[in-house]
Order: sequence, then structure tokens, then C-alpha cells
Amino acid sequence: MEVESGTVNLVSKEGDSFPVDIEVARMSELVKGMLEDESGDDEDTTEIPLPNVKAAVLKKVIEFCSHHKSEPMTEIEKPLKSAVMAEVVQKWYADFVNVEQVLLFELILAANYMDIKPLLDLTCATVASMIKGKTPEEIRKTFNIANDFSPEEEAQVREENKWCEEP
Repeated sequence: MEVESGTVNLVSKEGDSFPVDIEVARMSELVKGMLEDESGDDEDTTEIPLPNVKAAVLKKVIEFCSHHKSEPMTEIEKPLKSAVMAEVVQKWYADFVNVEQVLLFELILAANYMDIKPLLDLTCATVASMIKGKTPEEIRKTFNIANDFSPEEEAQVREENKWCEEP
């Protein structure tokens, strides 16, 4: 297979079109598959609709993929060695995911939908770092989760899962 050059237009949910270098766009397995399906077409620039991805999120996804092409992200060790992302990945990547929670979760959904493993790994590791070392109460507060257990139910769950608590 020859190396493709040129651009492809990624089209967001709102209909905004983003011209992207084909090599960068191919980081997405979804886009890569669509490009291979359309390889027989003689169109100058292919348009790839991404109806599940908002324009603001797609812009961040493209920023990630472009940067990843020039400076690949170091592999994320599992389990996480630190709750500080700058100690897990390069500074640029740690800064990239230092965003509002809503955008972080939209990036997870976009990375999953577009099948971009390094971005999915980074965003999920960021959520894991937000949980690491916290009590259930702190986790509920961080993610704004209501506690729907009665005190009795909570005591029962804690008792049943005592074995998994760290010493």
C-alpha cells in the first residue's frame, strides 16, 4: 500500500469541516477504514462525516493526533504509578488533558468512537488518576455522584468488599 498524501475533511456533528493531513487522520481506525473504502473514488478531497463528535471536541482530537505524529506519547504504565499525569506522560500530553471534566469525558467518547487508542488510553488514565488514592466519598464529590445507598446498604457493601481494601 502506497503512502497517501493530501488532506481529508473531517466533518463534525454541527457540519463544520476540518481539513486534516491524511497521515494524521489515519490515526483514527474509523477514518482509516473509511478512507480505504473510498480509495477507488476520484474525488480530490474526501469528506468523512463524524456525527457523534462536536466541533470543539474534534478540534482537540485533531490537535492530539497532529502532536502525536511529531512526538509520540510514551506508553502509559498500568497500574498508574502516580495520580499526577505529568509523571505518567510527557508535559504536553499532561497539559492537553488538563481540561474541564465535561470536555474530558467528550474526548473519551470521541476517542472511543473514532478508535484512537493513544487518545483513549490518555483520557482514561486521566480519569483513573482523578480516582487514584481517593475514598468513595471523595470520588463522589469529584464526579458529582449522588450516594444512593442507605447507611445500612453502604455498611453491607463495605463489609462484603473488605478484602479489596488496601492495608
